[in-house]
Amino acid sequence: MLFAVCDPAIASEAQIAPALRVLCGFTIEEIARAFFTGKDTINKRLFRAKEKLRDLRLRLEMPPTGQIPARLDNVLHIIYLLFNEGYYSSSHDTILRKHLCSEALSLGLMLRDNPDTNTPKTHALIALICFHSSRIESRISPTNDLILYDDQDSRQWDQTLIAKGVEFLESSATGNELSSYHLEAGIAFFNSQPGDSREKWQQILHHYDLLLQINYTPSSVLNRIYALYKTEDAAAALNEMAGLPATNHFYYTLKGQLYEETNPEESFICYQQALDTCQTASERRIIEAKIRRLLPSL
Repeated sequence: MLFAVCDPAIASEAQIAPALRVLCGFTIEEIARAFFTGKDTINKRLFRAKEKLRDLRLRLEMPPTGQIPARLDNVLHIIYLLFNEGYYSSSHDTILRKHLCSEALSLGLMLRDNPDTNTPKTHALIALICFHSSRIESRISPTNDLILYDDQDSRQWDQTLIAKGVEFLESSATGNELSSYHLEAGIAFFNSQPGDSREKWQQILHHYDLLLQINYTPSSVLNRIYALYKTEDAAAALNEMAGLPATNHFYYTLKGQLYEETNPEESFICYQQALDTCQTASERRIIEAKIRRLLPSL
């Protein structure tokens, strides 16, 4: 059905939005966040897509083999967004929705098993999903609170999934295309390795530098700045943040962390702004804990 919806006769974003809405069960708000846009824009896209699908009299069946390559990129992107919403749900009180992560991995493996869709890019996406999925159990506490990367117990990481991820990442290194999935899988690989060495974060920073050249997103910009902080220092990271728009609570949380040692008052202001813009209960508790730890230094 994903391949049926991803008809090249429809604009790319208009293919993905109805697939996320109808086939994956996303809300309008979740789709809007995935595209970094507003709900009104998504509603208009969905309306236009329905009109186009009706005009085309779309049949919900696998297209002919010759049409599959032209549709594969959008199918991969839908699976990627499905996994992201499962791994980090920005609109639910529960941060992690494991069933979406499992569904994304199953869909990726189905593509691997089909000779028409068994491509290096497909393997890179599966590797990315495997690496991130390996840390799922360490991301949530027994009280259902989110555990940040630096606080995770690496002994809980699923080594079988990490090994599978390595296999898929190695098998993705054929051909001459370097996709965003390859680079994100590389970042996820280093994040699946325990330890906090400067060399590890230099590799992550390098991957983000390449990623931003081919797929610029606000989240990748902030993640790159965090990698710069781990590689150099807070001053270098704050310098990179200068002039960036305040897009969401991640921006304020990162800025608050960078200011903690040198300017606790500014850090407090940033964390308060993060609290005002955060929508998930679990992350609000994390930000509140940061504020409590900061109070003695004010």
